Amino acid sequence: MRGEPSCPRCGGRVRAPGLFADAWQCDVHGTVYPLQPVIPPSVEALNVVVHRTQVPVWMPWPLPVGWLFTGVAYAGDDRSGGRATAVACSGPGPLGGPGELILIAEELGVGLGAHYAGIDGPDPGSYMNVEKPPEAKVLAAGRPTPLWHVYRTPDDRAVFAGEALGMWLWAVMWPEQSGLLMYDELVLTDLREAGAELDLVPCGALSPRLLQP
Repeated sequence: MRGEPSCPRCGGRVRAPGLFADAWQCDVHGTVYPLQPVIPPSVEALNVVVHRTQVPVWMPWPLPVGWLFTGVAYAGDDRSGGRATAVACSGPGPLGGPGELILIAEELGVGLGAHYAGIDGPDPGSYMNVEKPPEAKVLAAGRPTPLWHVYRTPDDRAVFAGEALGMWLWAVMWPEQSGLLMYDELVLTDLREAGAELDLVPCGALSPRLLQP
């Protein structure tokens, strides 16, 4: 497991602020919000991210039958707060076999969602056609939220993106057939508003997709 921050767009090493730069730097992508080391899934890990982030922490709630929370990550530091979050859940796929879902909320330009989607970022705009009707809808914080299919992603995953609470919302699923989950109108809760219900989240083993999409 990684023990130091990395670039949210490529996973590469980053340099901490210092004498010549007042922000974290990636040699490839310049100034970035650092992706903090992934913490093993637990209610305590969720609480850490929930209290540090400036953006939503989305989770399907209630979780689909048989699904578990399998990890959380965020991009940002103590000064900026979290500017992107990624929550992983795993369970039985809609067509059998295991399925994995990562939900990403982020400010414009962070690039964490594009990293998990497997596309050149930082944002999904040029990879989806919002002139067409949305392919999926979720209920995010009580609001109907359209999501469009993101094109030109690796064949092993399905990716949808849209906007919720003024931030990008990405849904990345493995394998590709798990994208069928998005047609069930998932109900997403911002865990910053969950209160005591956070203690009820069932935890599983850490998703390797959070570490290496």
